[in-house]
Amino acid sequence: MRYHRPVLALALSALAASADAQCGGSFRGFVGDLKSEAVAKGHDAANVDAFFKGVSQDAKVLKADRSQGVFQKPFIEFSRRLISQNRIDRGRSMARKYDSVFDRVEKEFGISRGVLLAFWAFETDYGAFQGDFNTRNALVTLAHDCRRPDLFRPQIFAAIELFEQGDFDPSRTTGAWAGEIGMVQMLPRDILENGVDGDGDGQVQLKTSAPDALMSGAKMLSELGWRADQPWLQEVSVPDAMDWSLSGPGKLRPVPEWESMGVKSRQGSLPSSLPASLILPQGRNGPAFLAFPNFDVYFEWNQSFVYVLTAAYFATRLEGAEIYDAGKPDAGLSGKQMKSLQTKLQNRGHDVGKIDGILGAGTRAAVQAEQQRLGLPADAWPTAELLSRL
Repeated sequence: MRYHRPVLALALSALAASADAQCGGSFRGFVGDLKSEAVAKGHDAANVDAFFKGVSQDAKVLKADRSQGVFQKPFIEFSRRLISQNRIDRGRSMARKYDSVFDRVEKEFGISRGVLLAFWAFETDYGAFQGDFNTRNALVTLAHDCRRPDLFRPQIFAAIELFEQGDFDPSRTTGAWAGEIGMVQMLPRDILENGVDGDGDGQVQLKTSAPDALMSGAKMLSELGWRADQPWLQEVSVPDAMDWSLSGPGKLRPVPEWESMGVKSRQGSLPSSLPASLILPQGRNGPAFLAFPNFDVYFEWNQSFVYVLTAAYFATRLEGAEIYDAGKPDAGLSGKQMKSLQTKLQNRGHDVGKIDGILGAGTRAAVQAEQQRLGLPADAWPTAELLSRL
């Protein structure tokens, strides 16, 4: 089973149209506007007509876009759901099968094989389940819907360009509900900008060629800012008492400073030359990780905190890391309680984004701020006590 990214912000947002891009209204009229814009952008009118011939709204796409409750699950439950022994075994088997491709990836982009294997596993189960949604219809449906037209509208014109190059069939190309294509699920603009012919056959075939998909995914990560030959995540143990407000994504400190506070690696040594942030996905009593600068690149691929951390951790497992110490985290909140907490936090002036029951970055930051204000351990893990105190 695949778990698609809920926000789909791939470094494409910087290239996307403005947030007030035209959307909604009559679907037929909307398609007519797309055609006019495509021609104005220089696409041949006959090609544009051929691309949009038979286009239709897909209600299943909208349903999928609004049904992503899996991301409400806490890290321990989410990661155990996605990471199975079978996925680990298959990942290591794929690493052996495509060893020469991963060698090229590591040489050209400095990206460790576990990183790509984890994405390949989570996105499509190593290519086995790539999605059966018509990609053109999915993109037009999501662009017409007014939730994120700034992301999806530009993808339509990228798909037209792929069509003109002979690399996209409007009636037959299929993929994920959100318009992603291939083994590592890339949007049309990603393919245009980062597609690599990994197997040397003169084409970029992300649905059928693992070398093409892996090399293209690696190039995209590199373009997103991946630092060659650097780590991304390492499990650590933390002392019983420390300043928990120092934890959280993006709160970088030199590794020796973390070590002086009693933070220790559970396996191997820590890279003393790099800064890192302390990640406590379920608070001070749960698993703990140091995240290095490359960890931030994961959020350009997917903005779900629980997905990102699970993918980054799985990459380390595929390369020999031990199973994390789950600890004994405090009981979390139900989905209903989380929505209540988000509402209370929003009413106190915090920007938590959509009230969706998902413990994302905004909600975590707000929780940590309120924990500090109330004199609670500021580990960003929401509990019934915090909800009651608010």
